[in-house]
Amino acid sequence: MTNETAASLIARSNRLGADKKNTNFAGGNTSAKGGALDPVTGESVELMWVKGSGGDLGTLSESGLSVLRLDRMRALVDVYPGLDREDEMVAAFDYCLHGKGGATPSIDTAMHGLVNVAHVDHLHPDSGIAIATAADGEALTAKIFGGKVLWVPWRRPGFQLGLDISALQEARPGAIGCILGGHGITAWGATGEECERNSLWIIDTAAAYIAEHGEAEPFGATVAGYEALPEAERRSRAAALAPTIRGLASRDKPMVGHFTDSDAVLDFLSREKLAPLSALGTSCPDHFLRTKVRPLVLDLPASASVEEQISRLQELHEQYRDDYRAYYDAHADAESPAMRGADPLIVLIPGVGMFSYGVNKQTARVAGEFYVNAINVMRGAESLSTYAPISDAEKFRIEYWALEEAKLQRLPKPKSHQGRIAFVTGAASGIGKAIATRLAADGACVVVADLDLEKAQAAAAELGSTDVAVGVAANVADADAVQAAMDAAVLAFGGVDLVVNNAGLSLSKPLLETTEKDWDLQHDVMAKGSFLVSKAAAQALIAQGLGGDIIYISSKNSVFAGPNNIAYSATKADQAHQVRLLAVELGEHGVRVNGINPDGVVRGSGIFASGWGANRAATYGVDEEDLGQFYANRTILKREVVPENVADAVYVLTGPELTRTTGLHIPVDSGVAAAFLR
Repeated sequence: MTNETAASLIARSNRLGADKKNTNFAGGNTSAKGGALDPVTGESVELMWVKGSGGDLGTLSESGLSVLRLDRMRALVDVYPGLDREDEMVAAFDYCLHGKGGATPSIDTAMHGLVNVAHVDHLHPDSGIAIATAADGEALTAKIFGGKVLWVPWRRPGFQLGLDISALQEARPGAIGCILGGHGITAWGATGEECERNSLWIIDTAAAYIAEHGEAEPFGATVAGYEALPEAERRSRAAALAPTIRGLASRDKPMVGHFTDSDAVLDFLSREKLAPLSALGTSCPDHFLRTKVRPLVLDLPASASVEEQISRLQELHEQYRDDYRAYYDAHADAESPAMRGADPLIVLIPGVGMFSYGVNKQTARVAGEFYVNAINVMRGAESLSTYAPISDAEKFRIEYWALEEAKLQRLPKPKSHQGRIAFVTGAASGIGKAIATRLAADGACVVVADLDLEKAQAAAAELGSTDVAVGVAANVADADAVQAAMDAAVLAFGGVDLVVNNAGLSLSKPLLETTEKDWDLQHDVMAKGSFLVSKAAAQALIAQGLGGDIIYISSKNSVFAGPNNIAYSATKADQAHQVRLLAVELGEHGVRVNGINPDGVVRGSGIFASGWGANRAATYGVDEEDLGQFYANRTILKREVVPENVADAVYVLTGPELTRTTGLHIPVDSGVAAAFLR
């Protein structure tokens, strides 16, 4: 980056965005004005660098900036057609751009360009929004800040809001910023340092005033029975409810979930104002765009049974959908986009916590973060005054805004497995790791389950952040350990859609050398282990009502009578028949069960590395380093099988192409005629 103004803006933005007290994720925008040479004329032109549409201040880079010529942007004032047609000005910003590339200009561009100050920050701090959503927000603004901070009544973001702020700033040159009613704050300064300092002063002054003058219990008294359950009990209850709640939240579109049981959430859920405040919904546009206008709130105490809570949640879900349809019908007109779904994005369970949902894990997590922001806003507003968010009509104008719809249409096409949650056993190495890697690359959230927790977590970290993958300990031979691993999975991502029974081991021995311990160990891990994992998964899959996939990594040896391999081959045959049995039993729930029969997977295989390879090499009279090629040479295709080939088969069986296939085994063995399925 060669432009100092842009570089300084990015640094300021990153500092502001790094602290969530200043603004929520992807919320707000910053700008800086400065000169640069026009490469065509060689003359100096006045430019504005401003955070474009989308992206996050904390991670803003040069590609996330829009660069506009100020002379052209300010000339738009002369052709502005009025409030009824202000959306047309967003398209006009494209004709003000300077140079190639850069981000799409946001709706807030006018706020930055029309204010005649070099540097502007628009932020969404909880403390500032608390003042902005208080019933007497204008009076509080004057009281807290004096004349340094101005009050701007609610207006939908756009060109007119930019004109409003510009007029106020020009009339009150001593002011350093303003509170935007129902929305957030805007600050300005002659330098980037001054602007940042003014932003932080507004945020911190508001927070200090709330802390000093606010009521001690703005949400009212604690309601008996609604207090937070002890942590272990709370997490257990959350895991028991998660699949059902995800199914409800996914009626219209499959969703990934996130669970939050922070102190702020649990306190809000325990208070007498929970119902009336949650019914008012959120206010800041960024909030309700991520959370819908209001959450679904369970109106039962934590002492109610799981069955009672599930039954009531199902009733409340139908009411929620009816209410959301009524909200849409009340405010939609002929030009409104179609309703995007009537399911909740936030579900509040007193004593337990909050479930939030989105099309992927990041969106789900951020939705939860936004509702925590909303709780903080409500607490601040109620502690000083009365929480008074913008009306449902105004919320609808934002939620179903043509510009918002256009932003959604610009999103990239989802990958094949986006929105799906995969649970893969033995996934810290070998075939399991390759499967986990492939599914993550195809958009799935992946739970890497392995006997070794550290290895599982390390393998998950290789796939990406915890929005992509998590590692859990899973001794598949132990029913309690399997259930704990499945509980961890549903708390991490909301549920489970795709299970791969891959965990295994092998001891290559002839019959007379195979001990009872050898037999039991292999059957416990693979036959019993697959049964336990499938049983735990089936409970979640059925509760969700979304269908799903169970995949067994069996073996060519399930149908091939190889030498010195009785325990391993017998347990693989057990797994193969489990596929058929479960396909029949789970089909009525939309769950497909299929198997894969690999052979000769030497490279990267944990089984082969643990001694199996040496034993099989000895059996066949070849050197261990030549074993892979030995297996390849005896096949029809003469090609070695690697873990990625098995992962490809998992993709095909669980992707969009074979939706009518269940009870099938796919050989991945380069062609072993003796193992042909009949």
